[in-house]
Amino acid sequence: MSNVKGNYKKIVLAYSGGLDTSVIIPWLKENYAGCEVIAVAADVGQGGGELEGLEAKALATGASKLYIEDMRAEFVNDFIFPTLKAGAIYEDYLLGTAMARPVIAKRLVEIAKKEGADAVAHGCTGKGNDQVRFELTIKHFAPDLAVVAPWREWEMEGREDEIAYAEAKNIPLQFSADKSYSMDRNLWHLSHEGLDLEDLENEPKYDDLLQLMKSPMKAPDASTMVTVSFEKGIPVAVDGEKLDGVALIDKLNKLGGENGIGILDLLENRLVGMKCRGVYETPGGDILHRAHKELERATLDRSMAHYKALVAQKYAELVYDGQWYTPLRKALDAFVDVTQQTVTGDVTLRLYKGNILTAGIRSPYSLYDERVVTFGKDTDYDQSDAKGFINLFGLPIQVRAKLQIDN
Repeated sequence: MSNVKGNYKKIVLAYSGGLDTSVIIPWLKENYAGCEVIAVAADVGQGGGELEGLEAKALATGASKLYIEDMRAEFVNDFIFPTLKAGAIYEDYLLGTAMARPVIAKRLVEIAKKEGADAVAHGCTGKGNDQVRFELTIKHFAPDLAVVAPWREWEMEGREDEIAYAEAKNIPLQFSADKSYSMDRNLWHLSHEGLDLEDLENEPKYDDLLQLMKSPMKAPDASTMVTVSFEKGIPVAVDGEKLDGVALIDKLNKLGGENGIGILDLLENRLVGMKCRGVYETPGGDILHRAHKELERATLDRSMAHYKALVAQKYAELVYDGQWYTPLRKALDAFVDVTQQTVTGDVTLRLYKGNILTAGIRSPYSLYDERVVTFGKDTDYDQSDAKGFINLFGLPIQVRAKLQIDN
């Protein structure tokens, strides 16, 4: 691995301290001779001690400095909540990794410009979606900035080769290839890929996997009630307690996790063409999506709700495909914001062993009218009107049927 690949003098690396990025720092210095490597770690709520000792580790492996950027509030307010309002879900996946990549890449570019770097680098594999998400964002903010993607360049073919390289460079590791899943964690979710999950016949080993939550099998036998309050589609309170976005999601993660809410074993269609399997933990996200959906059921009319479902699917595809910074996504936001003007109120949910049951919906903008829908006596709906409605609504069917009979 001694071939010099370029003349970059300063490279800014998206850094997590995991296996990939720990190996990448010395690899960059070896293969881009004389380059300075500046590491950037984005705090998007990964928690779990992942940021502890990161500076010492980055410097020990060859970085000249490490930026640790607290991006939790921006991540929640500018990415999670707009996607939540849109109701965007990709093949049941709540887009945890997909939403985090553009906010990280945006800050990566900002620091690259500040440092006068001539390239940025990331640790995404050539088989994944994240390389697209990072690089489309980089193209948006710095179209002429070079991107180094070691996984697409080096000769290492898997984690075993990376570990061997790390050992040769005296990089300390706290895991082994046969015991560590590929994971991505932030405030919104935790994903798991690899190892036994690559065999579709294997049931996930939930006791080994789960970190944010209990499995439904081990959740309490008693149910838990929770009320989420929204203002114009944005969650603002839990059980009457006003919270900022970061604290609100953190609280619902704990509550949902305790009750086995938010586990997803998904075989999904990646943007790059293959199918992949992942297990996702999204306890707070599941609660928020369900509560938001139930409130929309009460406050959006039929045509708006149905059209918004189409928009939600397209919005999810844009986020999944890394096209956050596009005119279409921005235009869809404008539509979504109009739909959310009346999505204000409280939704009470019952959480029980992985299940979410709706227990109450209250909104000053509710379109539900008990006087109209009741099976009892009412003076607001004349049932005899239905005959004329059916005759007119069914007229095309009736005309066509007669034509077929006549022919």
